[in-house]
Amino acid sequence: MKKKDAEVRRMTEGERIIPTMGINNCGGKCVIRVHMKDGKILRLSTETPEEAGDAVPLTACARGLQYHKTFLGEDRLLYPMRRTGKRGEGKFRRISWEEAVDTIASEWIRIRDAYGPGSRYVPYATGVSGLLSGREFAKRLLSLDGGYLGYYNSYSSACIGPVTELMYGTRQCGNPPESWADSRLIILWAHNPLETKFDAETMHALRRAKARGVPIISVDPRRNETAAALDAEWIPVRPATDSALLDAMAYVILERGLEDRAFLDRCCLGFDGAHLPAGVPESESVEAYLTGRKDGVPKTPEWASQITGVPPETIESLAVRYATAKPAALIQGYGAQRHAYGEQSARGGILLSCMTGNVGVWGGWACGAADCTRHPWPRFPSLPNPYGRKIPSFLWTDAVDRGAELTALDGVKGAERLDGGIKMILNIAGNCLINQHGNVNRTAEILRDEHKCEFIVVSDLFMTATAKFADILLPGVSMFECDNISLPWKYGEFVGFSNACVPPLGESRQEYDWLCEVADRLGLRESFSEWLSWDGWLRRQYAELRGREPELPEYDELRRTGLYRYKKGPRRVALEAECRDPAAHPFPTPSGRIELYAPEVAETRYKSFFPPIPRYVEPPEGPQDALARRWPLQLIGWHTGRRCHSVHDNNPNLVKLDPQRLWIHPQDAAARSIGEGDEVLVCNDRGRVRIPAHVTDRVMRGVVALSQGAWYRPEKDGTDAGGCINTLTSLAVTPYSRGNTQHTILVEVRPAVAEGCADVV
Repeated sequence: MKKKDAEVRRMTEGERIIPTMGINNCGGKCVIRVHMKDGKILRLSTETPEEAGDAVPLTACARGLQYHKTFLGEDRLLYPMRRTGKRGEGKFRRISWEEAVDTIASEWIRIRDAYGPGSRYVPYATGVSGLLSGREFAKRLLSLDGGYLGYYNSYSSACIGPVTELMYGTRQCGNPPESWADSRLIILWAHNPLETKFDAETMHALRRAKARGVPIISVDPRRNETAAALDAEWIPVRPATDSALLDAMAYVILERGLEDRAFLDRCCLGFDGAHLPAGVPESESVEAYLTGRKDGVPKTPEWASQITGVPPETIESLAVRYATAKPAALIQGYGAQRHAYGEQSARGGILLSCMTGNVGVWGGWACGAADCTRHPWPRFPSLPNPYGRKIPSFLWTDAVDRGAELTALDGVKGAERLDGGIKMILNIAGNCLINQHGNVNRTAEILRDEHKCEFIVVSDLFMTATAKFADILLPGVSMFECDNISLPWKYGEFVGFSNACVPPLGESRQEYDWLCEVADRLGLRESFSEWLSWDGWLRRQYAELRGREPELPEYDELRRTGLYRYKKGPRRVALEAECRDPAAHPFPTPSGRIELYAPEVAETRYKSFFPPIPRYVEPPEGPQDALARRWPLQLIGWHTGRRCHSVHDNNPNLVKLDPQRLWIHPQDAAARSIGEGDEVLVCNDRGRVRIPAHVTDRVMRGVVALSQGAWYRPEKDGTDAGGCINTLTSLAVTPYSRGNTQHTILVEVRPAVAEGCADVV
């Protein structure tokens, strides 16, 4: 023992510990302690539950403890480069920073003068999600220079956020997760927080509820890691059919008289004919749809079973258990709303919460986005965009390909239509130009055409699939090379500080630095930077926050400790006053009630059918689509514990957590002569993926699953060997939110040595 103690002392002698916190788009926001010696990182450690005391521990998972192995590896980009080959080939030559900035400034001016401000675009990207980011500073500079084409919504929650606002008038409808300990039943619907990491609180609260004996059910096509960890009851459902299952549950509750009629009458618009807006016929009510008075088809468990694959008796039991467990929490993840008609699954959950009176109740859950922001976060120093026009975040490929054709019907905001296409892209700390966007092959085809988008700047850490499409490729800095302020993503009451630990590698630079130089060439340096350094901006924004939150420590104290937890405030129940007395405290909707029937929807024209009430709409590429005769399997993705989106895929130490494999049910595998570990081709008319098979009964029959975020690696024949699911996804969007539909995919799977996918491009 003495020898071991001496060794520990020797290793830690002269060691310095620097507190920091991740700034990529992971909701865990774990505490990271960087152990330094002689200017080098020895290891990372994290907060233990004992250290957290009564607070929710911000303990790092394997990803967090591998940050240094991911971000400081030998594959880092170290110098600015100019493309020499065709876009996408990944051929570059090293250039100076002066040449890089000169090129960016000259192209910036040329494109602005030739095509106008709306030709410039900064896409959705989440590689840096701290308070300050190069992406937002790029938008600030563009705003000073006439504006740019903006975007709204996100790849994550494009459907669930807008429809929560549509129905409740706000996204702030979530109780603190600690309320689940007082639930009588918890249903996790397409929710896998153990791997997705919405925050630190969710799994902590679920484990606490489980320990108190609260039954937990998981509704998902896979028995995901959260369900396994909590030993939750698993109800598999076919992808893109969630709203049919929710409809049938609502039918059972109604037919059995288990609905909270007093709540519906007091708080909701449109459940029955007596509570519809004036002039709207009774047949448009939710009740008329559920009972079949509208279309002659009662939404019975038998009806839903044919669509969802869930046995009728399971649907009946689930509905009764949910309606009679008072209070109950039906907690929606983001998986079900990333489908064709993804809005409807989110709306269906809200309908069930209202029918059972679980809104505005401690231990209940209002469904939807369920945001619960208890402290105002500091704001980025953005400026108004003079151009004013926006598109849905997922439609940028359409704006490159056929921008002048896009109208308000496609989701354009700020004008009736766009006046042209995107000609310049500033892609900063993101992999959504290729890897994380839909239909990789079509997207790559669009970007290769230099007559469409004429200039692409990418700033990143690695040669990602997106980076290969840059005209100018710049080396950014990681969380270990710059300071930032880190904030909770979903739930949490703290402010964290991400401390720089090492100098920038090679010639890497913060985007703010070279944007200042571009601003100088545009004559906008003073108005852009206000002569503040990066640290100056952090201090200014934090001071603004302290003005509103005086309990926060001084900036330098936060920097020293790396973390401040807010003092515990009073218990908050979302929408409690509105539910108790909507006449005195109306919901922030046009009607002042929860809009189960949405007059806004009824009065708006859409490109494809979208109903004014929550109800199932048969999706394209769903299980009932005629295309299923050719592509009979439904493919879904999930967020694996090995990666945060596409971050960490280049870290070989994390591969063992979840090797990239295709999950396939034993019966589907046997029908195709596929065994465990066999190499298979997953294909449809958009692409092919070559991947090993994992035969498991943790995915339902008729469904295959491939975790999202793997880096796209096309072979000479176009087959992706990296396991990138977006080789197979589409560019289709949902009708209301224009959200991405990347979980609604039909495919076929064949042994790689067999014929069957050879005709796929």
